[in-house]
Amino acid sequence: MKLNNHLGGQWLQGAGEGLPLHDPVSGEELVRVSSEGLDLGAGLAFAREQGGSALRAMSYEQRASLLGRIAEVLGANREAYFDISLRNSGSTAADAGFDVDGAIFTLKTYARAGKALGAARHLKEGGRVALARTDVFQGQHFLSPLRGVAVFINAFNFPAWGLWEKAAPALLSGVPVLVKPATPTAWLTQRMVEDVVAAGILPPGAISIVCGAARDLLDHVDARDVVSFTGSADTAARIRNHPNVVAHSVRVNVEADSVNSAILGPDAVPGCAEFDLAVKEIVRELTIKSGQKCTAIRRIMAPKAAAPALADAVAAKLAGMIAGNPRSEGVRVGPLVSRAQQAAALEGLAKLKMDAAVVYGGNADFVPVDADPAVSAFVQPTLLFCDKGLDAEYVHDVEVFGPVATVLPYADIADAVDMARRGGGSLVASVYSADAAFLCELVPAIADLHGRVMVVDGVIGNQHTGHGNVMPTCLHGGPGRAGGGEELGGLRALAMYHRRHVVQGGPSLLDALSEGAADAALLGA
Repeated sequence: MKLNNHLGGQWLQGAGEGLPLHDPVSGEELVRVSSEGLDLGAGLAFAREQGGSALRAMSYEQRASLLGRIAEVLGANREAYFDISLRNSGSTAADAGFDVDGAIFTLKTYARAGKALGAARHLKEGGRVALARTDVFQGQHFLSPLRGVAVFINAFNFPAWGLWEKAAPALLSGVPVLVKPATPTAWLTQRMVEDVVAAGILPPGAISIVCGAARDLLDHVDARDVVSFTGSADTAARIRNHPNVVAHSVRVNVEADSVNSAILGPDAVPGCAEFDLAVKEIVRELTIKSGQKCTAIRRIMAPKAAAPALADAVAAKLAGMIAGNPRSEGVRVGPLVSRAQQAAALEGLAKLKMDAAVVYGGNADFVPVDADPAVSAFVQPTLLFCDKGLDAEYVHDVEVFGPVATVLPYADIADAVDMARRGGGSLVASVYSADAAFLCELVPAIADLHGRVMVVDGVIGNQHTGHGNVMPTCLHGGPGRAGGGEELGGLRALAMYHRRHVVQGGPSLLDALSEGAADAALLGA
């Protein structure tokens, strides 16, 4: 079976044999995808002219109600999405829930939040600016929805959430979306779009999907559009430097590589709540979605005295996490999404081993439960220990996109700060400490190179949302190596899909233009 693309308001099948999608446990071919022969330029034009016009004719509140209806459709088809996740991504039930339920929760969050913007169709920002000696000439800043398309080039690890966490604020803004999901796991994204289109919730052109190669997609974007990419830094650089993107100054948002950190404070010693909470979270980050999360913990900084005990405690927990076929009882860790990703992870792991010693896992002869190593895509959960600190050649630079993390002892707070910053920009760091003096020195020292810093102590306990769990009400993104992008953050995300401008003129004109505009301050509420 070849999956259809949705472009220009109609379902279209790409030419040729297409590219196969596989079950990463059995190697079975599931479906094929192809974008060959599609007129991507015409598809973008239709989305701008038809989808965009129809969305902008609605108010923010009306578009918010559409998001709520989409969430209902997705919820009604949840079991089918879990089945596709199992077959195409090798997801355990917990992994599928992280992706599918996360997508539905994000849509519901934006459906609720969007109601605050009411019947408005644009935003007014700040007060009037006096431009003359009298009030006869003034300035007023506004935010208006883009009149282009939000183009999403997405990663393979979150085929559900990766679409809707971007689409929710775009559609709420009044901007149509076109998603090009990563080929290995495109089936789930395509099925979700198919279900939403079949339900007739959105106007024609408001949502499009292209499965397979992106081909000449970027040749057709222009100043009206925004391109949002999640994936490798190399691909991000090619997108940013694409001649057409550069020529039209197309807005680009990137989430790229990230060697995220977990940092234990000097008070987080064995036997205390902060130590135990760190161990639990590290194990969860190593195993949920088999470590295939942009936000997963890759480096673990701990005081020299506590680092060996931490490594032993994590290793002991990992020993009870059974890796294998998610269809089998007791399995907690599934495969990577493809043999290609397995090969890339093993190559990265080999580099890390040149810096670090294996504490647990890393076995080349590892045999997963109920799966053939010759055709499946498993990587054994692996914990490493590196005592080279800042002198490590690979640990601070190589992101193994799988169930692999490295413990790094630090001498003092300055050493911990330097190692965290050595990552060159990350999506998230989590800190486990109740030492106020330590936290007040560490957090500001690393904040400029991290999109999010999560601090956990014994009082917070298990009530925190998780190191790797992206909440729709909080910022997602990170500087430097992490791509420099920003997503989510509640209604703040709408700024990506609006253009700020100032109108200079008389008070009566500004009054007329401001009538019915929502206050842009709500974006930061």
